[in-house]
Formats: sequence, structure tokens, C-alpha cells
Amino acid sequence: MSLLSITNLIVSIEDKEIIHGVSLEIQPGEVHAIMGPNGSGKSTLVNALAGHPKYTITQGKVTFQGKDCLTLAPHERAQSGMFLAMQYPKEIAGVTLRSFLFAAYKAQMCVRDPACKALSPVRFQKMLEEQMHILNMDPAFAERSVNKGLSGGEKKKSEILQMRVLQPSLALLDETDSGLDVDALKTVAAGVESMRLPVRQAGSPEFSALIVTHYARILQYIIPDYIHVMVAGKIVESGGKELAEILEKEGYGKFGAK
Repeated sequence: MSLLSITNLIVSIEDKEIIHGVSLEIQPGEVHAIMGPNGSGKSTLVNALAGHPKYTITQGKVTFQGKDCLTLAPHERAQSGMFLAMQYPKEIAGVTLRSFLFAAYKAQMCVRDPACKALSPVRFQKMLEEQMHILNMDPAFAERSVNKGLSGGEKKKSEILQMRVLQPSLALLDETDSGLDVDALKTVAAGVESMRLPVRQAGSPEFSALIVTHYARILQYIIPDYIHVMVAGKIVESGGKELAEILEKEGYGKFGAK
């Protein structure tokens, strides 16, 4: 069974059609990347999959873990194991990152696994600090308001921290590499890629990701199984990791991008 199956998906924003019949299959353990120029519909696709109310799905079918994804509310998709790392992470004044993540952990993880209810605030704090250490984040950030006063790179690290704490089966990463310097990019990419390693070693891959990006640089550190080129709301080409190198050299012009 596919982890995510998208069939002939059409998505509109305020009656303007943005996605024109996209189909895509992601198997458990696979990492797919969608590359394309600005305005091609990449972010629209992942936001629609996560259930953002701004986007209207007018046609098509989406199943996630065998369930009809389109009948699920956004929080139900999250509880089922879908995670969206936003292109522009929001600030939440007055709510600490630690409190936010503990509430999200209980709301999501404890639906998937009732045994997690035994996790005390002290044990959660220890786990959180371990994950922050992996991402080279100062533990003091956990006591700051969510994304308040953080740089662009720090906000992206915070998104990956949330992903690592919530342990999704499918991560939708919307231009996570934008605004990152080389060191931050390597740290963020390692934080994503390392989620695949223990599962690979166990022989039963589970963590999957759909990465939206303009550039090939993040794909030097997160090795995708498949790359898809999106232009004008359609997937116009698919291939292996070598496709990223071709796009980096030749651009999107031959696919009709202006």
C-alpha cells in the first residue's frame, strides 16, 4: 500500500485553478522532491495536502495510509502522521516553544500511541533537549515564544525540531532550505536525513518526505529517491536524483517555464 497516493488532483485559490491534474505516489520510506520555478504550484500542492483552508480541492483523490485524506480535518491529518514545515513559519507570542511542543505531542502522538500519555513534563523536557542538541539549538530557545524574534534560519530549525518531536510518517517540507546559510542548511538537512537512518538499519523504512525546493543544494544532503519537475501547476518530468543536477545546470526553460 502506498503511504500517499494522489490522483488527478486539481486545486484552486479563490476560483483560480493553480494545480491542474497532479498524480503522485509515495511509498513508505521514500523521499521525493518537487522542483520548479516560482509560481509553479509547489507550495500550493503541499498546503492543500495538509488541509490549509485557503486552498480548495475541486477534483481528484488523495489517500494517506489507506484513508481518504480529503475527508479528514487538518488536525486529523496531523494526528495520522502528516506534518507540514511551513515556508514562512508563524510567530505565536506568549506561548513558549516547549509548551507548544508538549501540547502538540500530547494531541498527536498520544492519539497514535496511548502509551505516550505516561510521558511526564520532565521526561518530555529531556527528550526535547536531546533533539535540540542534534540541531545545534540552544536549550534556552525552548523558553522563548514560538518563532518570536528568531532569524529565518532559526525558524527553519524550529520547524525541523517540531518534526523530530512529532515523528511523522510523512513530512511535507515547503522550501525548508530558503534563507539558510551553508552551516544551517547542513544542520537542518542532517536533522531530516537522520530520521531515515535508524529505520533503514532496522530494514523496515517508515519515515517519508516530500520536499519542495527551487534549488538542488539541499538535495546534496537529503538524498531523494525521486525528483519531480512542476511547471504551471503540472508535473512535467520525473526522474532520479541526477535530475536535480540537470536542472541546476540547464534550468526550467526546456520544460516551458518562463
